[in-house]
Amino acid sequence: MAKFPPVAPLSKGLFAKARTMYETRRITAREKRQRKKVEMSALTRRSELSSPQIDLVFVCHNDIEILPSFLQHYRALGITRFICVDDASKDGTKELLLTQADVDLWTSPIRYSEARRGRQWREQLFEIYGKNRWYVNVDSDEFLVFADSETKSISDLVKAMERAGDKRLAAPMLDMYRGADQKTLKANDPPWLFSDHLDADSYTMALEKRGVSITGGPRGRKFGEQNELMKYPVIYWDDACYFGSSPHRPLPYGRNFPKTWGALLHFKFFVNYKEKISEAVQEKQHFGGSAHYVKLMDEINDKGGIDLYDENVSIKYTGSKQLEELGFITPIDWNKNG
Repeated sequence: MAKFPPVAPLSKGLFAKARTMYETRRITAREKRQRKKVEMSALTRRSELSSPQIDLVFVCHNDIEILPSFLQHYRALGITRFICVDDASKDGTKELLLTQADVDLWTSPIRYSEARRGRQWREQLFEIYGKNRWYVNVDSDEFLVFADSETKSISDLVKAMERAGDKRLAAPMLDMYRGADQKTLKANDPPWLFSDHLDADSYTMALEKRGVSITGGPRGRKFGEQNELMKYPVIYWDDACYFGSSPHRPLPYGRNFPKTWGALLHFKFFVNYKEKISEAVQEKQHFGGSAHYVKLMDEINDKGGIDLYDENVSIKYTGSKQLEELGFITPIDWNKNG
């Protein structure tokens, strides 16, 4: 597979940079005109953030199956505060989060789609908790991996990014799925021991005016879809930042070409994926009236499930070094001085 985070920094010509700057000004002006506050309330909230603290913002909806692993994963990476909006969960998610001392839990009377698919909630939380600071910004089924993340922390990562001059971490979402040898998940097992395979190839990269685009993957291979898979889960949020029309393309767009790449292990196809997909179809909270989920539901109804395994491209996940060797993430020189 051709590595899509280049060893050298992503470079653009003067004309391409000018197009990116113009697009940033145009969409930023629109966002400023359309920006409005939404009603939110805190069920639990701790003290104010300390200056060096890096906190994690996420939105959840009926995520009781994966939530314990999610919290455990990011705590191991050094996260000490989670800032969560619960989107009308009914499966015990909210009750679990209320018992967690390191979680600030928020709710809203409007649903995910009304909040511009959660973007208004997130932007408002960044306003409340403070700008000019780093955040981790993910979904509850996204598990961040970066070079040596088994032994390094988010704080270590941010220091390396600051040395590189990056204000965002680029991270393609890698759909995780079960292999031919299907195992039973045990208590406290991380989700990659259940959905333990990914595509070694099948992804395509392009440089666009709003950022790096990654498409393909197992859903592209299986269903011919071209969903945008690039995200920026570690982000320095300041007055110039908006999510714009998509969380995959935050403003200002010129920051969406960083040198440092990680990856998001994406557990859309976890233990309860059939129920989650059925729920998404019924509630129509996602993009395009959840049309993507309708296609997945059709496959479940027709085949009894979704089998993404392909012996020609599927490999078992082993860790960050593997993703580095495959070209999904960039190596980091942890000993380099500023």
